Amino acid sequence: MFKVKNISLRIRIFLSMLFLVLLASILILVVTVYQYDEQTKDYNIQRFERKEAITKQIIDLELSNKTTYAVKTENLEKIFKERIYEISSINKLNIAIYNLKGKLLKSSIAAAFEKIDVQPLTQEIVKELAQNSNHRILKNKEVEGTSYQTSYTYINDSKFKRIGILELQFTQDNSEIEHELREFISRLSLVYLVMFLIAIAFAYFLSSYITRSIKTISDKMQQTRLNERNEKIILDTASSEIEVLVDAYNSMIDQLEESAAKLAKSEREQAWREMAKQVAHEIKNPLTPMRLTVQSFQRKFNPEDNNIKEKLAEYSQTLIQQIDVMSSIASAFSDFAKMPSQKKEEIEVISVVKFALDIFNEKSIAYQPKEKELYAFLDKTQLIRIVTNLVKNAIQATDKEENPLINVFVFSEKNNLKLEVTDNGKGIADNVKELIFEPKFTTKSSGMGLGLGMIKNIIEAYDGTISFVSKEGEGTVFTVVLPKK
Repeated sequence: MFKVKNISLRIRIFLSMLFLVLLASILILVVTVYQYDEQTKDYNIQRFERKEAITKQIIDLELSNKTTYAVKTENLEKIFKERIYEISSINKLNIAIYNLKGKLLKSSIAAAFEKIDVQPLTQEIVKELAQNSNHRILKNKEVEGTSYQTSYTYINDSKFKRIGILELQFTQDNSEIEHELREFISRLSLVYLVMFLIAIAFAYFLSSYITRSIKTISDKMQQTRLNERNEKIILDTASSEIEVLVDAYNSMIDQLEESAAKLAKSEREQAWREMAKQVAHEIKNPLTPMRLTVQSFQRKFNPEDNNIKEKLAEYSQTLIQQIDVMSSIASAFSDFAKMPSQKKEEIEVISVVKFALDIFNEKSIAYQPKEKELYAFLDKTQLIRIVTNLVKNAIQATDKEENPLINVFVFSEKNNLKLEVTDNGKGIADNVKELIFEPKFTTKSSGMGLGLGMIKNIIEAYDGTISFVSKEGEGTVFTVVLPKK
């Protein structure tokens, strides 16, 4: 499911700006249409009021000066018999005259084009008009899409006596206004479209500008490494907030380099301490029997003993053996500390591995090359060391098995050489698998635990890899991958 938090800051800024522009455009359009509609309504009302005022003035003038009939309710039909059509035509209004009870006396509808049936006034309108303080009622209605405004007022004689009810009806023709509104909206929409396209471009460049410095910082942070020298960030132009962030990053880099230096120094010192402990421990092992041998020789030495030569030879042999052990310890530490040189020469791997296996007399070892010949650019001596060490470990892992079985496979895979050594021995416990290549780690009762760590250094010096799969009680498979060139 897509989540907003997964969107980058640049996209968020870009979309936010577009949303604001779009929202502002919609609000302006809505307000414009609403204002246009309100102005139209006000204009229609004002126009109707002007027509109404002029019509009432004409009617009052007709009653006061131009008629020869007595100004009474019953004479209203005669007074406006023909005149009502002229007044209606001049002011473009529908005019109807009622008596005070709402009965129709005269109407201009007969001469008008609108097809509207003029009915007697309802009693509700008559009562509402009588109760209205302004003695005027304004009604709005819409019939078949056409809007009408209708007003009801009293007709008074010269003494302000009510003699009838005047109904003025104005048909609102807003087609022209609506046409203007549509044109205005179409032009405004075109302007908004152009403005929106400009806003897209502006938002894109602005969001890129805002996030450019942040992206630079982000890229530098991703490249930051503890064991490498990290570059500081230098920005020519940046906001104050970005400058604070850059200063914090540069300060962090300084602290990181200082911490890395301290850590490296601490690790070196710890490594030397561990190495010193290991060397001391390994040297003490042969020194103890050497001391005991010398003390025994000193205590039991008798020049007149008939077997003195045999005993002297035995003591000497014991000392020589322990000296050899110390020599092998020194050589092992020297080999481990010294990274193997990357000597490369073309060798035939199948025969070299067979040569390395020939020194073992165990019948449990089965050599199974999958190719007759396999050439690679490697160091022959180092390859022999790798094979020898892995096979020795396999022999020691199967020494208590009734039917030990060790298989050595050699084959090529694309541009790599693969060496697999499998055994059906005791396997490696899960809790020590992560430590198997650590220096001085060993699961054996004797030995210094430098073998696997040493050959791992050799393999990695040739850009190769070593891995293993093991199940306790079933056996182990070591896999070495080395490039052919």
